[in-house]
Amino acid sequence: MDMLHAMRVFVRVVDAGSFTAAAQQTETSTAQVSRLVSDLENQLHARLLHRTTRRLALTETGERFLAQCRQILEQVEYARAEASGAHLTPRGRLRVHALTGLGIQLLATLAGRYHERYPEVTMDLVLSQRQPDLLEDNLDVVITLSHELPDSELIAQTLGTVFHVVCASPLYLAQHGVPTVPVDLQAHRCLRLADPAFTDTWSFLVDGGEQSITPGDSFRVNVAEAMSSAAEAGMGICLLPDYVAAPALQRGSLVRLLPHFRLPEKHIHALYPSRRFLDAKVKTWVDFLKQELPQALTGYHEVLQNREYWARGDDE
Repeated sequence: MDMLHAMRVFVRVVDAGSFTAAAQQTETSTAQVSRLVSDLENQLHARLLHRTTRRLALTETGERFLAQCRQILEQVEYARAEASGAHLTPRGRLRVHALTGLGIQLLATLAGRYHERYPEVTMDLVLSQRQPDLLEDNLDVVITLSHELPDSELIAQTLGTVFHVVCASPLYLAQHGVPTVPVDLQAHRCLRLADPAFTDTWSFLVDGGEQSITPGDSFRVNVAEAMSSAAEAGMGICLLPDYVAAPALQRGSLVRLLPHFRLPEKHIHALYPSRRFLDAKVKTWVDFLKQELPQALTGYHEVLQNREYWARGDDE
């Protein structure tokens, strides 16, 4: 027996005042309605209604059961409406994972602006250097960084492009000289960023080909902000994403090296499970990032191209 259906019919019978009226409202026969209420009583081992030829009356058990039915059916209807409207109205908890640097430099600020626009959404922003399993870790969206679209069954949306630059502190360059071509880096202390978004080699596009160097092991760290701090302290030359490099360049604690030699760019992607019945909070968050992230990245890109922040001699 469909208990929820039987409960709905029972409530309809009580509200309508008779089996016949309830049958007309549900477009069934009086016999079917009467049989369903009888089956419900048999299932419960309790009489719910006193039946006479003129009227129906609730038993004491029936009154208590009616109150519980109304409460349960109201909760079921609320759950149905909330679930079916999830693709229409952004609300609830949004679980987002991102690489640490992306989260600190970009997403944390954008999350605050997103919340102003969609105040019914509560966000959990998890930052780490690992690549999580979206489903096993119970996440809604993963923001990642890669050269190409990830090979995955997940839906991927490209949100923006990140450029990487070679940097060093003025103090280090004063002591060790300024490299002018990629091969010069082999004579310098180059720091290694142990980040899943980076390989162990620095590849430059030179004369239509590719020239690579491998940084040493004198210093390794897995967070770009820590790498920036080490370079600012004069430990060596480093490779940084634009959103980490630009603030240090503007402060003057780092300068850009080899600006005429391009490094392969990476793309920011949003990964989520499916387009079908996409939850409104996921859709609005991804759409918001597609609109806002390129604008934020443009400011960093402009800093990288400003010769004021290049090492002396590279602006020639």
